[in-house]
Amino acid sequence: MRVLLVEDDDRLADALTTALARHGHQVVRAGLAVDAVRLAGGADFVLLDLGLPDMDGLEALRRVRRVSAVPIIVVTARTEEREVLRGLRSGADDYLVKPFRTAELMARMQAVARRGTRPLPARDHLVRVGDVCIDLETRQVTVGDRPVTLTRREFDVLALLAREPGVVRSRDEILDEVWGDPLLSASRSLDVHVANLRAKLGRPGLVETLRGTGYRLAVQ
Repeated sequence: MRVLLVEDDDRLADALTTALARHGHQVVRAGLAVDAVRLAGGADFVLLDLGLPDMDGLEALRRVRRVSAVPIIVVTARTEEREVLRGLRSGADDYLVKPFRTAELMARMQAVARRGTRPLPARDHLVRVGDVCIDLETRQVTVGDRPVTLTRREFDVLALLAREPGVVRSRDEILDEVWGDPLLSASRSLDVHVANLRAKLGRPGLVETLRGTGYRLAVQ
Protein backbone atom coordinates (compact mmCIF):
# COMPACT_ATOMS: atom_id res chain seq x y z
CA MET A 1 0.00 0.00 0.00
CA ARG A 2 0.96 3.63 -0.42
CA VAL A 3 1.15 4.89 3.15
CA LEU A 4 1.22 8.58 4.04
CA LEU A 5 3.10 8.94 7.32
CA VAL A 6 2.38 12.29 8.98
CA GLU A 7 4.97 12.65 11.75
CA ASP A 8 7.23 15.60 12.65
CA ASP A 9 9.63 13.57 14.83
CA ASP A 10 12.46 12.60 12.48
CA ARG A 11 13.71 9.64 14.52
CA LEU A 12 10.27 8.07 14.90
CA ALA A 13 9.43 8.78 11.26
CA ASP A 14 12.63 7.07 10.10
CA ALA A 15 11.93 4.03 12.29
CA LEU A 16 8.33 3.72 11.09
CA THR A 17 9.33 4.22 7.46
CA THR A 18 11.82 1.37 7.76
CA ALA A 19 9.29 -0.91 9.45
CA LEU A 20 6.55 -0.16 6.92
CA ALA A 21 8.91 -0.68 3.99
CA ARG A 22 9.97 -4.02 5.47
CA HIS A 23 6.32 -5.08 5.30
CA GLY A 24 6.08 -4.10 1.63
CA HIS A 25 4.53 -0.63 1.94
CA GLN A 26 5.57 2.45 -0.03
CA VAL A 27 5.92 5.37 2.38
CA VAL A 28 5.58 9.09 1.80
CA ARG A 29 6.43 11.16 4.85
CA ALA A 30 4.96 14.58 5.72
CA GLY A 31 5.94 16.68 8.71
CA LEU A 32 3.23 19.32 8.41
CA ALA A 33 -0.55 19.15 8.58
CA VAL A 34 -0.98 21.20 5.39
CA ASP A 35 1.05 18.61 3.51
CA ALA A 36 -1.04 15.83 5.05
CA VAL A 37 -4.25 17.41 3.74
CA ARG A 38 -2.67 17.93 0.32
CA LEU A 39 -1.24 14.40 -0.03
CA ALA A 40 -3.94 12.29 1.62
CA GLY A 41 -5.95 11.89 -1.59
CA GLY A 42 -3.11 9.99 -3.27
CA ALA A 43 -2.56 7.54 -0.40
CA ASP A 44 -4.07 4.14 0.33
CA PHE A 45 -3.59 4.60 4.07
CA VAL A 46 -2.72 7.48 6.42
CA LEU A 47 -0.90 7.34 9.76
CA LEU A 48 -1.50 10.70 11.42
CA ASP A 49 0.26 12.21 14.42
CA LEU A 50 -1.77 14.87 16.25
CA GLY A 51 1.07 17.00 17.64
CA LEU A 52 2.03 18.79 14.43
CA PRO A 53 3.81 22.16 14.38
CA ASP A 54 1.53 24.06 11.99
CA MET A 55 -1.97 22.83 12.88
CA ASP A 56 -3.61 20.56 15.40
CA GLY A 57 -3.84 17.06 13.97
CA LEU A 58 -7.56 16.83 14.73
CA GLU A 59 -8.24 19.80 12.47
CA ALA A 60 -6.11 18.20 9.76
CA LEU A 61 -8.11 14.99 10.22
CA ARG A 62 -11.40 16.84 9.78
CA ARG A 63 -10.13 18.56 6.64
CA VAL A 64 -9.05 15.27 5.10
CA ARG A 65 -12.39 13.68 5.96
CA ARG A 66 -14.27 16.42 4.12
CA VAL A 67 -12.79 15.25 0.82
CA SER A 68 -11.49 11.69 1.28
CA ALA A 69 -12.52 8.31 2.66
CA VAL A 70 -8.91 7.06 2.92
CA PRO A 71 -8.34 4.82 5.99
CA ILE A 72 -6.70 6.79 8.81
CA ILE A 73 -5.10 5.63 12.04
CA VAL A 74 -4.21 8.35 14.53
CA VAL A 75 -0.80 7.69 16.10
CA THR A 76 -0.20 9.97 19.06
CA ALA A 77 1.10 10.42 22.58
CA ARG A 78 -2.23 11.84 23.74
CA THR A 79 -3.79 9.33 26.12
CA GLU A 80 -6.80 11.19 27.54
CA GLU A 81 -10.13 9.48 26.86
CA ARG A 82 -11.59 12.72 25.56
CA GLU A 83 -8.80 13.01 22.97
CA VAL A 84 -9.36 9.43 21.84
CA LEU A 85 -13.09 10.06 21.41
CA ARG A 86 -12.48 13.32 19.56
CA GLY A 87 -10.14 11.54 17.16
CA LEU A 88 -12.64 8.80 16.41
CA ARG A 89 -15.53 11.24 16.06
CA SER A 90 -13.47 13.42 13.74
CA GLY A 91 -13.11 10.53 11.32
CA ALA A 92 -10.21 8.32 12.43
CA ASP A 93 -10.69 4.60 11.81
CA ASP A 94 -8.50 3.67 14.78
CA TYR A 95 -6.36 5.32 17.47
CA LEU A 96 -2.93 4.05 18.56
CA VAL A 97 -1.10 5.55 21.54
CA LYS A 98 2.69 5.89 21.58
CA PRO A 99 4.82 4.01 22.39
CA PHE A 100 3.58 0.95 20.52
CA ARG A 101 4.97 -2.20 18.94
CA THR A 102 5.35 -2.37 15.18
CA ALA A 103 3.44 -5.66 15.16
CA GLU A 104 0.43 -3.98 16.76
CA LEU A 105 0.48 -1.18 14.19
CA MET A 106 0.57 -3.67 11.31
CA ALA A 107 -2.27 -5.70 12.84
CA ARG A 108 -4.41 -2.60 13.26
CA MET A 109 -3.73 -1.48 9.70
CA GLN A 110 -4.81 -4.89 8.43
CA ALA A 111 -7.97 -4.79 10.56
CA VAL A 112 -8.93 -1.33 9.29
CA ALA A 113 -8.24 -2.36 5.67
CA ARG A 114 -10.49 -5.44 6.07
CA ARG A 115 -13.42 -3.27 7.11
CA GLY A 116 -13.49 -1.62 3.70
CA THR A 117 -13.93 2.05 2.90
CA ARG A 118 -16.40 4.33 4.61
CA PRO A 119 -19.03 6.25 2.61
CA LEU A 120 -17.51 9.08 0.63
CA PRO A 121 -18.42 12.57 1.80
CA ALA A 122 -20.00 15.02 -0.59
CA ARG A 123 -17.36 15.78 -3.24
CA ASP A 124 -18.95 18.37 -5.53
CA HIS A 125 -19.78 20.76 -2.68
CA LEU A 126 -23.47 20.76 -3.64
CA VAL A 127 -25.91 18.65 -1.65
CA ARG A 128 -29.54 18.53 -2.80
CA VAL A 129 -32.41 17.08 -0.82
CA GLY A 130 -35.72 17.76 -2.50
CA ASP A 131 -35.78 21.47 -3.29
CA VAL A 132 -33.13 22.28 -0.67
CA CYS A 133 -29.65 23.01 -2.02
CA ILE A 134 -26.66 23.25 0.35
CA ASP A 135 -23.41 24.63 -1.07
CA LEU A 136 -20.65 23.45 1.27
CA GLU A 137 -18.05 25.64 -0.43
CA THR A 138 -19.82 29.01 -0.56
CA ARG A 139 -21.87 28.31 2.60
CA GLN A 140 -25.10 29.26 0.84
CA VAL A 141 -28.46 27.53 1.24
CA THR A 142 -31.51 27.85 -0.97
CA VAL A 143 -35.00 26.38 -0.76
CA GLY A 144 -36.44 26.40 -4.25
CA ASP A 145 -35.39 29.82 -5.54
CA ARG A 146 -35.37 31.36 -2.05
CA PRO A 147 -32.01 32.04 -0.36
CA VAL A 148 -31.97 31.25 3.35
CA THR A 149 -29.74 33.17 5.75
CA LEU A 150 -28.22 31.03 8.50
CA THR A 151 -25.90 31.88 11.36
CA ARG A 152 -22.38 30.44 11.27
CA ARG A 153 -23.21 27.67 13.70
CA GLU A 154 -26.54 26.87 12.10
CA PHE A 155 -24.77 26.34 8.79
CA ASP A 156 -21.97 24.33 10.45
CA VAL A 157 -24.52 21.95 11.95
CA LEU A 158 -26.32 21.59 8.63
CA ALA A 159 -23.05 21.13 6.71
CA LEU A 160 -21.85 18.39 9.06
CA LEU A 161 -25.06 16.44 8.44
CA ALA A 162 -25.01 17.20 4.71
CA ARG A 163 -21.55 15.77 4.10
CA GLU A 164 -23.01 12.27 4.52
CA PRO A 165 -26.81 12.39 4.14
CA GLY A 166 -28.55 9.58 5.98
CA VAL A 167 -25.63 9.00 8.35
CA VAL A 168 -26.51 9.58 12.00
CA ARG A 169 -24.31 12.06 13.87
CA SER A 170 -24.37 11.76 17.65
CA ARG A 171 -25.05 14.80 19.80
CA ASP A 172 -21.55 14.63 21.28
CA GLU A 173 -20.00 14.42 17.80
CA ILE A 174 -21.87 17.51 16.59
CA LEU A 175 -21.11 19.48 19.75
CA ASP A 176 -17.46 18.51 19.57
CA GLU A 177 -16.96 19.50 15.93
CA VAL A 178 -19.18 22.60 15.80
CA TRP A 179 -18.77 23.97 19.32
CA GLY A 180 -15.45 22.31 20.16
CA ASP A 181 -16.83 20.99 23.44
CA PRO A 182 -18.77 17.71 23.75
CA LEU A 183 -19.56 18.57 27.37
CA LEU A 184 -22.15 21.02 26.07
CA SER A 185 -24.37 17.96 25.62
CA ALA A 186 -26.00 18.86 28.92
CA SER A 187 -27.27 22.14 27.40
CA ARG A 188 -30.03 22.77 24.88
CA SER A 189 -27.79 24.76 22.52
CA LEU A 190 -27.83 22.11 19.81
CA ASP A 191 -31.58 21.60 20.08
CA VAL A 192 -32.16 25.34 19.68
CA HIS A 193 -29.98 25.48 16.56
CA VAL A 194 -31.77 22.50 14.99
CA ALA A 195 -35.14 24.08 15.75
CA ASN A 196 -33.96 27.31 14.11
CA LEU A 197 -32.80 25.37 11.04
CA ARG A 198 -36.17 23.71 10.64
CA ALA A 199 -37.99 27.00 11.02
CA LYS A 200 -35.81 28.95 8.59
CA LEU A 201 -35.76 26.22 5.95
CA GLY A 202 -39.45 25.50 6.25
CA ARG A 203 -38.72 21.78 5.85
CA PRO A 204 -39.27 20.20 9.31
CA GLY A 205 -38.44 16.71 8.04
CA LEU A 206 -35.08 17.65 6.52
CA VAL A 207 -33.17 17.25 9.79
CA GLU A 208 -34.38 14.09 11.50
CA THR A 209 -34.06 13.45 15.23
CA LEU A 210 -33.18 9.97 16.45
CA ARG A 211 -34.09 10.02 20.11
CA GLY A 212 -31.21 9.17 22.41
CA THR A 213 -28.79 9.07 19.46
CA GLY A 214 -28.49 12.25 17.45
CA TYR A 215 -29.47 13.77 14.10
CA ARG A 216 -29.21 13.03 10.40
CA LEU A 217 -30.06 14.72 7.12
CA ALA A 218 -33.04 13.05 5.48
CA VAL A 219 -32.49 11.27 2.17
CA GLN A 220 -35.33 11.76 -0.30
